[in-house]
Amino acid sequence: MDLGLKGKKAIVCAASKGLGKGCAMALAREGVDLVINARTKETLDATADEIRGATGAAVTAIACDITTPEGRAEVLDAAGPVDILVNNAGGPPPGNFRDWSVEDWQKALNANMLTAIELIRLTVDGMIERRFGRVVNITSGAVKAPIPILGLSNGARTGLTGFCAGIARETVRHNVTINGLLPGPFDTDRLRGNMKLQADRAGVPYETFAKQQAEKNPAGRFGTAEEFGAACAFLCSVHAGFITGQNLLMDGGAFPGTL
Repeated sequence: MDLGLKGKKAIVCAASKGLGKGCAMALAREGVDLVINARTKETLDATADEIRGATGAAVTAIACDITTPEGRAEVLDAAGPVDILVNNAGGPPPGNFRDWSVEDWQKALNANMLTAIELIRLTVDGMIERRFGRVVNITSGAVKAPIPILGLSNGARTGLTGFCAGIARETVRHNVTINGLLPGPFDTDRLRGNMKLQADRAGVPYETFAKQQAEKNPAGRFGTAEEFGAACAFLCSVHAGFITGQNLLMDGGAFPGTL
């Protein structure tokens, strides 16, 4: 299927690895020109080279902290008129809510809610003027099924979801959609790091623990960044203009509900 995205311009946040990289690669394969960002320049530059080599797409890599006004300004200046915005940020650390200070909450909200809202604010009117825009927020399956030790993430990402649910109904008449992609267990550095901690606490070898966790999923495995990126590319496509304000849960069927 031709997704109708050739020549479009996209910003993909936190795209040096993991799910952000999967989304960037999938969009590049559809002929989208990319501006990607992350904090670590060496990793980001290597990813940009990999995407260029695999797809021939134009890729601009901006190493910055997207949670700061300066970082956002640098990315937006490099991108110019933006057709597609993929908001993404690493989640805050797990823990017990009794140990979190107001500062901890402010950091989580800034990274996982307010930065995405600010990037939408700075790009959505241009999308409306050009009569095409796609915003995809990478959040978490915890938005639908909260995880107790991920309270910082639960709160911040659910706040972003609630905000976007409202404005998505206002922008869609201009062919500008806003949706969420909610990952469950995907084979990423973050998942592997969390499982390593859990395996150490349980006194179980990592490989054994990881296999056990994968088998618990109805799919019998973890997801891949490639299939996550493909879903993102479809939501960004010309065929998805009637989908807005929705949250696509990608968890291999782990959520045991009908809605």
